[in-house]
Amino acid sequence: MDVQLTAAHWVYLAGIFVILVTMALRKNIVVPAVVATFLTALVFSGSIVTGLSSIFNASLVAAKELFNIFLIIAMVTAMLGALRQLGADRLMVAPFRRVMRAGTSSFLVLAAVTYVISLFFWPTPAVPLVGAVLIPVAIRAGLSPLSVGMVIAICGQGMALSSDYIIKVAPGISASAAGVDPDAVADKALVLSLIVGGTALLITYFSQKRTWRTPSPDLLTEWEAEADSGVGEPTSAPDPSGPSGSASTGPVRPQELGQPPALGVAAGTATAVLAPHRDDASTFEVPQSENERRGTAKAFAMLVPLAYLAFIVYLMLGKFTDVVPPLKGGEAAAIVGGIASLVLFAAAASSDKGGFLETTSDHLVDGLVFAFKAMGCVLPIAGFFFIGNPDFAAPILGLSSDAAGPAILFDLVTAVQAHLPQNAFVTSFGILLIGLIAGLDGSGFSGLPLTGALSGALGPAVDVDPATLAAIGQMGNIWSGGGVIIAWSSLIAVAGFARVPVLDLARKCFLPVMAGLVLSTVFAVLVF
Repeated sequence: MDVQLTAAHWVYLAGIFVILVTMALRKNIVVPAVVATFLTALVFSGSIVTGLSSIFNASLVAAKELFNIFLIIAMVTAMLGALRQLGADRLMVAPFRRVMRAGTSSFLVLAAVTYVISLFFWPTPAVPLVGAVLIPVAIRAGLSPLSVGMVIAICGQGMALSSDYIIKVAPGISASAAGVDPDAVADKALVLSLIVGGTALLITYFSQKRTWRTPSPDLLTEWEAEADSGVGEPTSAPDPSGPSGSASTGPVRPQELGQPPALGVAAGTATAVLAPHRDDASTFEVPQSENERRGTAKAFAMLVPLAYLAFIVYLMLGKFTDVVPPLKGGEAAAIVGGIASLVLFAAAASSDKGGFLETTSDHLVDGLVFAFKAMGCVLPIAGFFFIGNPDFAAPILGLSSDAAGPAILFDLVTAVQAHLPQNAFVTSFGILLIGLIAGLDGSGFSGLPLTGALSGALGPAVDVDPATLAAIGQMGNIWSGGGVIIAWSSLIAVAGFARVPVLDLARKCFLPVMAGLVLSTVFAVLVF
């Protein structure tokens, strides 16, 4: 595993260090990422032209890889905008209020539902499902948007995906590279994932509980108004007139502007003011068609959960029976987006029969604007980490399509493992660290072949079961790159539905997750 490090490797490593320091200082990392991309490409190729073009190519490659996340955020946001115009959004979540009445019950229900759906079907369809149905209920019950995002990320992208116990793609990759039984890796990964997730959830519960508020319908309105006032707008210079498009530390909150929450504002849309909420019914004249409108709203409030429930049943039938074919790849996410689009069309036609075509288009555009306004800055950041992955480096560096790109990030990780002392604890934490670093590209499973191979090679030397080391490396790689503590990953989707800045969400998740990873690694060495 001897690796020859070049100047490009050291420049890339310096870029990672600068980005991590910048994140620790709570500053925006777009500029360091772009500069690091330029310098890495320049040093690797020796061409100023390649260096300059890599800035554009990196964001373009990242956009191609992440656009499915942007698109599903846009579709579901557009659907919710149309449902809100009907007043169906509040009716839809009403049944959950019987259980999710306060912060603690909402926290537990949100965690359990997210984990179960993600465990069986991966987090890709789970996040839109939870985002469309349960997030508004949790917000109304008093949970802060940041708490909601943390719970979903920890239980879905973290706890469920890191074990991947049902679908078993991740354990299969790790075991194949380590030369061990996939079931042995899966069993140990399940236990470790529960330790990491349980620790992270416990820390999140006690650290975030002070931010929870008394349940109230007004919390939903306030949450919607915050999103409409500008996702990612700097709190140091709030502007009541709307988003400024500048870099962010968090969304502007109405109470920070000295104003009461605006009622009847559509979340994430530019469509001025929609139908007033029923809570404010005494302040406007009730239209003659109000009974008909309420009936339509009730119909859609039942239709949307039933549609997604039918989707879950279909997934289960495909998974456990031969009645229907199982879904593959990104088909599950595509179906979620398709359902959202059809519901959007039907809701828009019901609320605005004459201008149905224009209203539908407006909602779709507003959804796309919201998705890019909230998550657009992630693209150049992801582009920098993609340049270290051989699967993406070639198009970023302008190499021919049949040329292999440099494995800059993996080379750095491989070089580190050669200097690990022959000790069970040191080796285990070294594998964990390598998994964390390999996950910095935000692509999820990309580092599993590396951590698996290292586990198979190092396990016998330190008298540790290679399956245990492979499970530890799997924890580091997926909790990092799977979308919990890395902002340029599928954490984008979680932040989009919770409507919080993705960098803030990543920072908040970092300490709880790292505490869980350390505890789980110690447990693995002592018990397994």
